[in-house]
Amino acid sequence: MARAFTHLVLITFITLSLFLQLIAGDSALLRNRYPGARPAMVLPLYLSSPNSTSSALDPRRQLYGSESKRHPNARMRLHDDLLLNGYYTTRLWIGTPAQMFALIVDTGSTVTYVPCSSCEQCGRHQDPKFQPDSSSTYEPVKCTIDCNCDGDRIQCVYERQYAEMSTSSGVLGEDIISFGNQSDLPPQRAVFGCENVETGDLYSQHADGIMGLGRGDLSIMDQLVDKNVISDSFSLCYGGMDVGGGAMVLGGISPPSDMVFGYSDPVRSPYYNIDLKEIHVAGKQLPLNANIFDGKHGTVLDSGTTYAYLPEAAFLAFKDTILKELQSLKQISGPDPNYNDICFSGAGIVASQLSKSFPVVDMVFGNGDKYSLAPENYMFRHSKVRGAYCLGIFQNGKDPTTLLGGIVVRNTLVMYDREQEKIGFWKTNCAELWERLQDSLAPSPLPPNSEVSNPTEASEPSVAPSLSQNNAPPGELKIAQITMLISFNITYVDIKPHITELAGLFAHELNVNTSQVHLLNFTSSGNDSLSKWAITPKSDAHYISNTTATNIISRLAEHRVQLPDTYGNYELIDWSVEHPSKNWWQQYFWVLGLAFLIALLIGLSILGTFLIWRKRQQNLHTYKPVDAAVTEQELQPL
Repeated sequence: MARAFTHLVLITFITLSLFLQLIAGDSALLRNRYPGARPAMVLPLYLSSPNSTSSALDPRRQLYGSESKRHPNARMRLHDDLLLNGYYTTRLWIGTPAQMFALIVDTGSTVTYVPCSSCEQCGRHQDPKFQPDSSSTYEPVKCTIDCNCDGDRIQCVYERQYAEMSTSSGVLGEDIISFGNQSDLPPQRAVFGCENVETGDLYSQHADGIMGLGRGDLSIMDQLVDKNVISDSFSLCYGGMDVGGGAMVLGGISPPSDMVFGYSDPVRSPYYNIDLKEIHVAGKQLPLNANIFDGKHGTVLDSGTTYAYLPEAAFLAFKDTILKELQSLKQISGPDPNYNDICFSGAGIVASQLSKSFPVVDMVFGNGDKYSLAPENYMFRHSKVRGAYCLGIFQNGKDPTTLLGGIVVRNTLVMYDREQEKIGFWKTNCAELWERLQDSLAPSPLPPNSEVSNPTEASEPSVAPSLSQNNAPPGELKIAQITMLISFNITYVDIKPHITELAGLFAHELNVNTSQVHLLNFTSSGNDSLSKWAITPKSDAHYISNTTATNIISRLAEHRVQLPDTYGNYELIDWSVEHPSKNWWQQYFWVLGLAFLIALLIGLSILGTFLIWRKRQQNLHTYKPVDAAVTEQELQPL
């Protein structure tokens, strides 16, 4: 409660300051810090049966295909960082008026759930709990033979347990779910879980809950597909090393021509699997049994898992080959003494240059196609040694399942084409993919036969304005430039080679285009640096809205902008805004208005004198009425 009040005071203060600056050019000093956490999510132990609830893009390329022209898509931004947080989240709005939640994007889960206001054991999460009583469109899912029921046999319940022994349980409800105002998919009614008890990592994580994208009746994907509002496909694109964020699309897209596909058997496993056959390191095939990657659940893709896990024989062969390839690097201890991590130093700090030190790893599918892993897809930064990296692929205990977590698909567009039973991989810059999705994809019309339940409530979701909408609405304060003074606790010499990368990180974290971020000045004093930055409107906009400016400044002031350890710690020292320069006619508008008013009064006076004279002249003659009156036509309805 205190934190929410503090946040409200801060936002109010920033908004008031922005208004005052437009008048007096004032500035403010704000400082804060929020440390990050590093939990991880893995596959659930209990699965849902079909009838049970108890368990850098080419600018010329368009991502819409023929399927998408018939169906709208839900285009949604991903937040957080895979290794810093252990997951990626997206924003989902539930209820009327809408309540916002940050949900972990999880292809290994089949239920979407959020903490309920009645929760007896829920942790402190990013957003307030869901208030069913505050939503005019909420309805409990009543007990039937198709679901597990509560003790009073009134409402359906759900329960989920995960491999690391965290659990979630609660009741099932139905309400309107909105996907944000960057999506052209209208809000839809959907069933979700309202948590009453959570334990383990689910209790301690910062995110509010889970967005289940797996296969099953309660999956958000299955519900939308069953309503015929999207095609049976979705895509995820995770940001790269040190970047985080990304994009998600619920619905079909046209795959790039060079996207690599592998067969995904929906019967083979309840999870999204891929027919992995071989692994090559530096072009050399690992000497393994042909069926090594087909044990138990096969090779599973799970967006909620952080790292990758191989069967014992495959891991040992992979580790030995990597060690031979990296003999020129020094092997060092890992950052956590509780884990026997395999780490190396001497590779440098620039992620884009890691391919000079680490070999390419190829995954070969049953059809012969290869998906190549860059170093960022199987290595992670050592948190304590600068320029050191650790192997992000581990042994999966005695479990013969091959589990590919988010690290394997960083900076990769992954298309889960459930209709065609295949999964596609395409290397790209996921931080720029979202911008391409926003700028180049026009909204699609609804399919002619689709229906939205409760269209009255669904047509106007209470969704917060997007930060990327830089044109100020009528009546809102308009800002031409935001200037910020930011300090770093590393020297200019260390940060200079990464200025372009840093500008891109700021753009991504502040939800603006890279072209809007400008470095004005950079100086050093001892081991600290002081930089001056400017945020300008988009190329197709004249202003930045007050709402956007407030969010930009508050994100920096509250340290919600996540930068890699490479850049040390930062502080927002000072900031100011500039209102648009006025043209001469704007500056003297009141003078012109007064002159016009005087001229109008003189004109009316002359006209009145003329009409009086004309009336007197008419009185000299007999008045004759018009023979036939013309009936006044009604105005046509809009």
